[in-house]
Amino acid sequence: MAERRADDHAWLEVACDLAALCPPSVTAFSVGAVVVDGDGRELARGHSREGDPHDHAEEAALAKIEGIDLGAATVYSSLEPCGQRKSRARTCAALILAAGVRRVVFAWTEPSLFVEGTGAELLRAHGVEVVQLPELADRARLPNAHLL
Repeated sequence: MAERRADDHAWLEVACDLAALCPPSVTAFSVGAVVVDGDGRELARGHSREGDPHDHAEEAALAKIEGIDLGAATVYSSLEPCGQRKSRARTCAALILAAGVRRVVFAWTEPSLFVEGTGAELLRAHGVEVVQLPELADRARLPNAHLL
């Protein structure tokens, strides 16, 4: 069973704050993500459209990490990592699995506005611990109000 950790809320708040940095879009959600190691230290952060109009937050954060074992890391994302994607071949769930991350914490379940939200289901099916903190969903929705 997925368990909350003492620092989950604080790190997920950081991810929600990062979502506010996203350039607005009418075709994609604004999302923030932070990768934290097993000792609670930040390894990287990212947000949607950070370097390219097609960047997803988890993708942007994970791209900044090289040569580090992420088996004890946690990815914090304001939105459920995507399990389907139209803009690129690899989904955020697939990127998380490929990186070896074994734990993901998110605030808001992906609404089926652009694609079906299947990331959490896919991650769980591959043995990743997935924790949702729904009390932060309203914060995650704020930078996306124009889409809802």
